[in-house]
Amino acid sequence: EAETAFAAGVAADVAGADNVVSNGGREMGAEDFSYMLEKCAGSYLFLGQGDTAGLHHPEYDFNDDVATTGASFFARLVEKEQPIAAS
Repeated sequence: EAETAFAAGVAADVAGADNVVSNGGREMGAEDFSYMLEKCAGSYLFLGQGDTAGLHHPEYDFNDDVATTGASFFARLVEKEQPIAAS
């Protein structure tokens, strides 16, 4: 729960709180990820793509416009979790 709250806060910093759903339902879309979470704390997230077919659907079309949002999320996540020490 703490990792999910942290990630949702970072997502809100990047995309705005109105664009973050932190209480979504449970899914088995990446059940193999649960094995990693048994070893270290973490959270599984989805990057919204807009109105498109699901990931493994033949009509799925990646929304290139969200790539910068996803990259910004991961960069900000590192900035907040591992800040550079002042020298």
